Amino acid sequence: MGIPYIQHTHPKHLYMDQQNQNLFELQLDQPSAAYLGEAAKWAKFLAIIGFIFCGLMILAALFAGSIIGAMMSSMGAGSASMFGSGSVTVLYLCLTAIYFFPCLYLFRFASQMQDALRSNEQNRLQTSFKNLKACFRFMGILFIVIMSIYILMIIFVMVVGIGGLMS
Repeated sequence: MGIPYIQHTHPKHLYMDQQNQNLFELQLDQPSAAYLGEAAKWAKFLAIIGFIFCGLMILAALFAGSIIGAMMSSMGAGSASMFGSGSVTVLYLCLTAIYFFPCLYLFRFASQMQDALRSNEQNRLQTSFKNLKACFRFMGILFIVIMSIYILMIIFVMVVGIGGLMS
C-alpha cells in the first residue's frame, strides 16, 4: 500500500491565491462606470474629430499635389513637377493612413465601452479595453519610430557638420 500524497498549503500561498482571485474579480462600482462612460464620450469625440481630419488630409493630398505640380511646371521644372506633386500626394496619404488607425482604435474603444456600460456585458467591456490597448500600443510604437528617426537625423547632421569643419 502506498502512502497518499497530501499537499500542504503554506498560509502565504493561500493568501496570494485569494489575492489573485480577488484581482480577477474586479467589479465596476457606479463612480468607476460613470468615469468610464465620460471617458468613452470624450474618446468618441476625439476619434470623430480625427476621422474628419483624415478626410481633410486626403483632400489636401489630392489638391496639394496638383497645386505643387502646377507651381513647379509654371516655373519650368518639367518632369520634376510630376515627381514633386506625386511625392507630396503619397506623403500625405501615408500620413493619413498612420493617423487613421489610432482614431479607429479609439472609436472602437469608445463605442464598445458605451455598449458595455449600457448592456452590462463583460465581453464588450473586454473588447473595448483591447481596442484601447491597441491604440496605446500603436501610438507607442509610432513614438519610438519617430524618436529613432530624430536621433538618426541628429547624428547625420552632426557627422555632416563635423565633416564640413574638417575639410
